[in-house]
Amino acid sequence: MSDAPTVSIRTADSATDLAELAVVRRSGLIESRHFGSLVALDPAGDPLIELGDPDAVVLPRSTVKPLQALGCLTAGAPLAGPELAIAAGSHTGEDEHVRLVRELLARAGVHDAALGCPVDRPEDEATFERMLRDGEGRSRVRMNCSGKHAAMLLAATTNGWPTDGYLDPEHPLQQHIRATMAKLTGVPVGHDAIDGCGAPLFGTSVRGIARAFGRLVQAEPGTPERAVADTMREHPYYVGGTGHQNTTLMESVPGALAKGGAEGVIGVAAADGTAVAMKIVDGSPRATTLIALRVLEVLGTPIADARSLTDLPVLGGGIPVGAIELGADLTAALERLA
Repeated sequence: MSDAPTVSIRTADSATDLAELAVVRRSGLIESRHFGSLVALDPAGDPLIELGDPDAVVLPRSTVKPLQALGCLTAGAPLAGPELAIAAGSHTGEDEHVRLVRELLARAGVHDAALGCPVDRPEDEATFERMLRDGEGRSRVRMNCSGKHAAMLLAATTNGWPTDGYLDPEHPLQQHIRATMAKLTGVPVGHDAIDGCGAPLFGTSVRGIARAFGRLVQAEPGTPERAVADTMREHPYYVGGTGHQNTTLMESVPGALAKGGAEGVIGVAAADGTAVAMKIVDGSPRATTLIALRVLEVLGTPIADARSLTDLPVLGGGIPVGAIELGADLTAALERLA
């Protein structure tokens, strides 16, 4: 643990000590600070770094899509290769993503209208600009969670479960996903919520996220858990898309598994099962990938090919005038390990 000062953030529910994980330095002055909780676990699941409150209940958002995909797979959904990767991902809405999602829907015997996620634009800017020129409107299938929803629909129809109400927390599929999450994270569900895409969202902890990612990577070949990890790493384009940080990380760091989520949550595991997870309390994701990679680097994972994700300049007039850097608490913790 770091001896650097922490900041006490009082909410309506509790007072929690949170660690300074990153800062934004502009023209020599720290302009912004990102506080949160972080844990790094060795391959055996023992803690190497603990900052903030890694056992507090957090809403993991899309970081746990790999676990939701695992739930669909173990419920009997016939998912493999890119289909399993897009079920575990937050795609950028490119045409190839849409094609694959519609293939999943066709296999489930349903159409786009069955998707319970909101209508949205693609996150890929080039695709969105082309759609604007062509007069193509927003749609459910372009929404970044449509792959997960299509997999859920396929799991439901495979089991003869109703597709109407597949997002109800009491639906058999969602109950199975809930149990799957609790088993892999080693943490009982701490809070029930609804995610931005409309799917049930089961609260866990930062430690639980790290533990789950480490277990996915180290699962025995041939198991459903290993299938999720392997297909994400073999088909990273379907986990994100062109230029997406999760995709770039897995392309650049051999054997790494990565999935970020909204509101500053991320889980990353190295090839050997060393895992790091965090929650940034202000909800910004801009430093999460940088932080995870810098931690893994100190713990022995080569990240030389991922410098585009760790060297993040702060621009002034289009030129670098500063950078996003590790915060004091995290820096001190890493120095203890170096």
